[in-house]
Amino acid sequence: MTFSNFNLNPRLAAGVTALGYQTPTPIQQQAIPPIMAGRDVMGLAQTGTGKTAAFALPILQRLEQGPRGRVRALIVAPTRELAEQIHQAFNDLGRQTRLRSIAIYGGVGIGPQLQALRAGADIVVACPGRLLDHVRQGTINLTQVEVLVIDEADRMFDMGFLPDVRRIVRAVPEQRQTLLFSATMPDDVRGLVREVLRDPLTVQIGHSAPVETVSHAVYPVAPHLKTPLLTELLRATDTGSVLIFTRTKHRAKKVAQQLERAGFRATELQGNLSQNRRQAALDGFRAGTYRILVATDIAARGIDVLSISHVINYDMPDTTDAYTHRIGRTGRAEQTGTAYTLVTPEDAIAVRDVERVLGQKIERRTLPGFDYRAAPPAQDREFARDPRPIQGMRRSTPARDSQWAAPAQPMRGPRNAPTGGYDRTGARPRP
Repeated sequence: MTFSNFNLNPRLAAGVTALGYQTPTPIQQQAIPPIMAGRDVMGLAQTGTGKTAAFALPILQRLEQGPRGRVRALIVAPTRELAEQIHQAFNDLGRQTRLRSIAIYGGVGIGPQLQALRAGADIVVACPGRLLDHVRQGTINLTQVEVLVIDEADRMFDMGFLPDVRRIVRAVPEQRQTLLFSATMPDDVRGLVREVLRDPLTVQIGHSAPVETVSHAVYPVAPHLKTPLLTELLRATDTGSVLIFTRTKHRAKKVAQQLERAGFRATELQGNLSQNRRQAALDGFRAGTYRILVATDIAARGIDVLSISHVINYDMPDTTDAYTHRIGRTGRAEQTGTAYTLVTPEDAIAVRDVERVLGQKIERRTLPGFDYRAAPPAQDREFARDPRPIQGMRRSTPARDSQWAAPAQPMRGPRNAPTGGYDRTGARPRP
């Protein structure tokens, strides 16, 4: 099957060709025809499956016919980075259609957004908080919206945005086409589906698909040795671009600084940064200026970089779903990837929860030559701020599960131990 099977408008087909798209991904094959036919669709798919084009192409096809200069399609996204990514996808795919897309989110001045709205936009990609600001101020007209897309609905729930999403739904016409995409389906999201979609067609891409292209390993380590182990692991591993996840903004900043001091081209992506600095970090990571990006979960939600070779969990994620989201950033577009997780004794049960989801035991590794016996500093500044309490995963104590204690002495690594040299949101609370 090729994109020609969708009978796209010639100007839209030209945009697809210019981007080098040839064979639709599974979600595109399953979702584009019913969306083009006007059906409400609920899409269940992981990151990296091509879902943005799955709704962008039918929307552009629809909007090619009809009036211009009014908001006819509204896409709601949980983070600024994702909103920008979707906005760029509309611009790239619809370059020859002359349909206008704008992105609306907080953390930046409202003036340019007001000017873009006054100039006329056909497609608005928005984060909930700033979009509702425009609705309350009467600076956006949603009465002509024909298609509403709610993207990454599960992350909307995680960030507390579902009440705002319901307000947005009330602001658009009842007679519309509604598309909802989510990687998982918690009860609150399922309830939202019942509220806002009419007789939806469910398109589901197997949740295990991204996992099948990723190899997994965990590195047991004492908390005070996490950063030294991370540094040595990066030096001992042949990598491309590396995405490192931390649980808190404070730690993302600190780890990035420590890696920079160690000589790595590293930067951070977390909610305390200005929008300009966040965008600069993303652009630099995509361009290869930075080979390492240290990020929190929510800040990294809009990252779309195909060349990420390794995802490293500096902190164990809060839930098994979060683990799946994180490692889905590598092994994309049929490429292979690697996921490493630094685990402390308290993470034992959380790791077993992930193993149940994967259906396999994760390999335990040690790094040859690393001094696991190094004593903690008299004053442990790195972990001066405790991470947020883990929700959704139980935690065990060190005494109950000694396999998670740091090795008493350097151990011989497995045959495939890494070798080689390292070459290289709206106006809501931010991560």
